[in-house]
Amino acid sequence: MEESFCKSRDGPYRVLEFYSGIGGMRYSIMKAGVSAIMVEAFDINDKANDVYEYNFGHRPYQGNIQSMTAAELDKYEADVWLLSPPCQPYTRQGLQKDSDDARASSFLKILELMPQTSQLPIMLFVENVVGFEKSDTHKRMIEMLAETGFITQEFILSPLQFGVPYSRPRYFCLAKRKPSSFQNPHFNNQLLWTPGPILGHDHNSHICMDEHDQSDERLDKLLQSCEPIQNFLEPKNSIFQSEGSEADVFNNSNFAAKVDGQNCLGTSSLNQYIVPLSLIERWGSAMDIVYPDSRRCCCFTKSYHRYVKGTGSLLATVQPEKRGKLSSLKEQCLRYFTPREVANLHSFPDDFQFPQHISLRQRYALLGNSLSVAVVAPLFRYLFSDPS
Repeated sequence: MEESFCKSRDGPYRVLEFYSGIGGMRYSIMKAGVSAIMVEAFDINDKANDVYEYNFGHRPYQGNIQSMTAAELDKYEADVWLLSPPCQPYTRQGLQKDSDDARASSFLKILELMPQTSQLPIMLFVENVVGFEKSDTHKRMIEMLAETGFITQEFILSPLQFGVPYSRPRYFCLAKRKPSSFQNPHFNNQLLWTPGPILGHDHNSHICMDEHDQSDERLDKLLQSCEPIQNFLEPKNSIFQSEGSEADVFNNSNFAAKVDGQNCLGTSSLNQYIVPLSLIERWGSAMDIVYPDSRRCCCFTKSYHRYVKGTGSLLATVQPEKRGKLSSLKEQCLRYFTPREVANLHSFPDDFQFPQHISLRQRYALLGNSLSVAVVAPLFRYLFSDPS
């Protein structure tokens, strides 16, 4: 059945993309099949803008959003605002200064400008970390949206709920300006932990990620619906062997690499991703180890590859007889996921690329700050759909 989308005017939606990063929002709009023109993107990160320009042929505006005026926003005549403001003020690992954090200022400025504009958007979309929904900034956002005639539906969702073996729960706010409405208006002004409504299911008929309902049975059911991690690995580098067996040979570049005494079978392009034995000896008990047939890996942060503790999962390329034993970690030939594989788990398209001058460290940092296309695209389809 063909989707129909409500429009405020003839032709495609005019979209402003705030905090555009490496283009996750734009890829999600494309995957959702929404007819849209990105009239402008905004980001202060020079490297992120290099990546965005490399893939889309347009360089985002790099000025300070806080210096913008309502009149300048009006000139864009935008129907939709997409926003993914800095998450650091709201993360559990941060100082949790909330709206007092300077990094929250630009988003608060946009909220302040909304009632001053002569042409408000008809739709608005906000993405942030779990915890944002409890912040002062969130409270001010909801108050401002209500004041300017918006109705909202909020979600906390993870790629795991969309079949992607990647645990990355995020907060999302979908807002429509009256008289527009949602397909499921009975969820207005609610925070949901299930994608059921956006996928056309009853609220209780789809797997929920509610923080108060994390039973093993529910989690097992959720993971059973996910693809194995091996489907997201780079095909030429997906080498996985069982202990004591001969490795499968995928191409002619296979070689035995020796790193800190480890004999690790791999390809020359993967050598830089092998985890040194010294790190395994020091941090092995704190590492999250996954295998190609695993159906879940931890969220990759911007510090992945720089640190091994709490920054994302590591891939075992040799299958041990018994998993999870520290004594066997040295024999499992652990490696980091490559940037391309992290992008795959973010559900970025195959043609997404980094310019050559973007360093490995910068690639991980940019990906760590990005979003899941697998989650945002269905949210966009729901946001833009016509309830009539």
